[in-house]
Amino acid sequence: MSRKRKELPVLEGVEIVDVAAEGNALARVNDMVVFIPFGAPGDVVDVKLDRKKSSYAEGHIERMVTPSPVRQAPRCEHFGICGGCRWQHLPYELQLKCKQKQVKDALERIAKIPFPEISPILGSEEIWEYRNKMEYTFSSKMWLTFDQLRSGEEFADRRAAGFHIPGAFDKVLDIKACHLQDDLGNRIRTFIKDFGKRSGLEFYDLRENHGFLRTLMVRIASTGESMVVMQVGEDDEAKIKMLMDAVASEFPEITSLQYVVNTKVNDTIGDLDTVCYRGRGYIEEDMEGLRFRIGPKSFYQTNSRQAYRLYSVAREFAGLKGDELVYDLYTGTGTIALFLARSCRHVVGIEYVPEAIEDAKINAEANGLGNTEFYAGDMKDVLNAEFISAHGRPDVMIVDPPRAGMHEDVVKVILDAAPERIVYVSCNPATQARDLALLYEKYDITAVQPVDMFPHTQHVENVVSLRLR
Repeated sequence: MSRKRKELPVLEGVEIVDVAAEGNALARVNDMVVFIPFGAPGDVVDVKLDRKKSSYAEGHIERMVTPSPVRQAPRCEHFGICGGCRWQHLPYELQLKCKQKQVKDALERIAKIPFPEISPILGSEEIWEYRNKMEYTFSSKMWLTFDQLRSGEEFADRRAAGFHIPGAFDKVLDIKACHLQDDLGNRIRTFIKDFGKRSGLEFYDLRENHGFLRTLMVRIASTGESMVVMQVGEDDEAKIKMLMDAVASEFPEITSLQYVVNTKVNDTIGDLDTVCYRGRGYIEEDMEGLRFRIGPKSFYQTNSRQAYRLYSVAREFAGLKGDELVYDLYTGTGTIALFLARSCRHVVGIEYVPEAIEDAKINAEANGLGNTEFYAGDMKDVLNAEFISAHGRPDVMIVDPPRAGMHEDVVKVILDAAPERIVYVSCNPATQARDLALLYEKYDITAVQPVDMFPHTQHVENVVSLRLR
């Protein structure tokens, strides 16, 4: 028989003093640090502890005693439940200050190496409807909020289309409106949900792994082109045709309408074939006259306008004169590689996803950039001494790894190759700082530029320039 878990106390009159990692707020009670979601510096709150360790605790706001003077009303009705925009209650200027501090703290506490003054963060000109890509999940059993449960209302129809509750694979919050993408995304999601209900299409059961309507991806490019990819859980030709025809009729402006049949347990489609039902199999983004082809599996920065500013910083830090050999590691669809290709002699791009590399090659050809070449494979397996011997020692390396940062083997190869300059683009200042500490063996940091790609979230991109000592 298991021991009954000890009930943790409510801490009364706690003042929130700062913003912490993962978008949480921070308070200090005696010698204990308490992490609290959805708090604002200056709030005085009663905190119910949910978890307690020897040196820290985690809790949630049980009662707002005195709201902070900086706190603002969130725009979204789902704030506090949906895990997407944890900082909507903070003014955007404060969000930027917190992100600037996050970069500085990572360099000081993790890298622990000399670095110059950090340039002021480049804020996003658009703080709403800035995302070019959104993904939604359909569920036969929507997540009921505490308010809904307390209402006593019967919810006979629990079919939903929305977002997963953080940390819960089978819990989906039904979304009325999301303000992160052009309203076309909301209208498409709502139409498919309502059409599915009217037409008797089964919403997916995430526990039992069956059902027809499974996920929806909507991409809206800065060029005005749009892509819809519907993931269905049954290979039923009649149902697929009925749904696709309905979407095509309701939204003739969609330039790429696709679907994928997925009968696996997980929602990933990287190993599945997508079918283009109407229009082209891709959409295009534009950047300084360059056209980038984006397929259903392609990676592209989700804030198109800020992506241009991010890549402009990377180009400036690269310091290209025209005769350099550039390696672009984790190249994706080759956006940075092609963005730099007109300013250097040759670019070699490496990326894990084969489909992205095919897009990169097509993009290079479409833009008349013959001074590029692209290779697919795991970075630690592709980038080695033999590869560098075959393709030449780079003068400049651009690295833009996933959140986990670079594998130690990759860092070692970079140190052995010893390019004159490295430009490190990161979506995770913590893992970037860890890698910078390793690169410090041969490199000095010469510039640091944070860029905000994701307003109302705790995430920040950071670009660091390194020069060989």
